[in-house]
Amino acid sequence: MEVTLLGTGAPAGLPRPDCPCAVCATASGPDSRAATAVLVDGALLLDLTPGAAFAAARAGRSLGGVRQALLSHPHDGPAVEVPAGLPQPVRVPDGRELVLLTGHRVRALAMDAGGTGYAVTGPGGQRLLYLPPGSAPAGLEEGPAAGEAYDLVLSDVMGRPDALARLRAVGAVGPTTDVVAVHLDHDVPQGTELRRRLAAAGARAVPDGTTLVVGAYEEVPDVPRRTLVLGGARSGKSVEAERRLETFPDVLYVATGGARNGDTEWASRVAAHRERRPGSWRTTETCDLVPLLAEGGPPLLIDCLSLWLTDAMDSVGAWDDAEWAAGGEKALRERVRELTSAVRAARRTVVAVSNEVGSGIVPATASGRRYRDELGRLNAAFAAECEQVLLVVAGQALVLRG
Repeated sequence: MEVTLLGTGAPAGLPRPDCPCAVCATASGPDSRAATAVLVDGALLLDLTPGAAFAAARAGRSLGGVRQALLSHPHDGPAVEVPAGLPQPVRVPDGRELVLLTGHRVRALAMDAGGTGYAVTGPGGQRLLYLPPGSAPAGLEEGPAAGEAYDLVLSDVMGRPDALARLRAVGAVGPTTDVVAVHLDHDVPQGTELRRRLAAAGARAVPDGTTLVVGAYEEVPDVPRRTLVLGGARSGKSVEAERRLETFPDVLYVATGGARNGDTEWASRVAAHRERRPGSWRTTETCDLVPLLAEGGPPLLIDCLSLWLTDAMDSVGAWDDAEWAAGGEKALRERVRELTSAVRAARRTVVAVSNEVGSGIVPATASGRRYRDELGRLNAAFAAECEQVLLVVAGQALVLRG
């Protein structure tokens, strides 16, 4: 089964008409995208968009053999002209299955935000899932049986990363599923940044006009098992860390800051973090990281190492010069060694957040300078055990390793 992506952009295309944003201003060449439309084996068209016939011609394809045209979502704006000879596009009621004369079977899936998803099985048994923009499956029981992963998934990975998490949770997306992002909009810079974000989700993007062979082996992006995200205050480091795991179900969020009863400002910070996180994630408040790293299970998101260090320095009396000299320093080094050894041995996916404080003002107190120095050492030791290290500055992630 061959799938030609006539377009891979959002319904308004990319760049959007008359949009002055930076992404639209720089989206040119392979980064410019027409509204998403998919041609399957020249016989099935998923979403008819403006200029589809010309897009097919540019890709070396023709719409002349299309026997069924299906719509996945309401099309706003001017009416789209149906090319001569093409059947009138329709939306299939949820749960209905079509069998084409070409041997393709198409099942309509209910979505949680309107629109219709389509599961397509080719004559040779290859399986394709196409989801509309801004939507995720509403009824996961309608997906494939456990262990029957789709060969190819075309989804709004950037707009609805939770859709991919839901599909992974029921086995509809497996280790060899080729996940290709479509409906790409101007909320993410194209090029390197888009590829970086998609790779963290185990997905990829392709230019308009690309033809994919469903079921053929594609190199699925390798999601780093251990990642450290560094950044200053309000740099966006926590958002970046959360973004890296939002396409995976059952994440364990490890909060090292504690509750701090009576501190309303801290409570508001904690609440803001919780509101951002997917509802399927679990949260535990602890600084005892070594046992969690030693266990198997879902991915860990540790936020953050700087608060873990504060707790560790409290426990060894690091703020008192006498206690520090009398064994506190040695005890802290051992705590850090235990942590980094646990990271090295960890078998589960780990994303950790830490503050980068060494570039700021030199603290006025000896204890402040001690904390700054020890955090720098901890960050360096932890980073040495990670496949990927990022530095977030002004919301922009710079890849230092990986």
